[in-house]
Amino acid sequence: MTVPNQGEWLAELLRQVAQQLSRMADGYDQIATELHRANLIKLQSIFVERLDRAIDDPTLALSSITGLSDEKRRQMLNANAQYSLILMAHRVGHIDRSELLGYLKVLHGNDAFAEYWQRSAAARWNLPSDSFEARVGRAVDAIMDERLEDIEEWWVVGSEADGA
Repeated sequence: MTVPNQGEWLAELLRQVAQQLSRMADGYDQIATELHRANLIKLQSIFVERLDRAIDDPTLALSSITGLSDEKRRQMLNANAQYSLILMAHRVGHIDRSELLGYLKVLHGNDAFAEYWQRSAAARWNLPSDSFEARVGRAVDAIMDERLEDIEEWWVVGSEADGA
């Protein structure tokens, strides 16, 4: 049995250490991704709790949509909550792009959502055009206008790393 010289042994040891450090870094990246998702989910749950309170008591609703009856305001808040939950489901990887589009198409047929979407248009104008929310907004606009062939265009800008 040959004993490797000290230089070869040290080089092999360093290679193994580098491989182990690389695996550890990958693990830390995965942990960071999961922590980010967990934080998004927690933030969304807080948002939905606030919407639920506003639905129960319309005087708590902070909305730019005015001139609505309590019932109509509840419908608008509920439409916003439903839309937000669908976006969050996509962001955390629970649904993929085609499922996201499918859920958005289902919302398209709901009269309360259609009214919410029309009334909330001004709130979307100030979004950065390449943001996830703006891209999804353009897809919903295309769906609402029944320009389904335009839906593919909303996905082009950005990357999976952007949360899209």
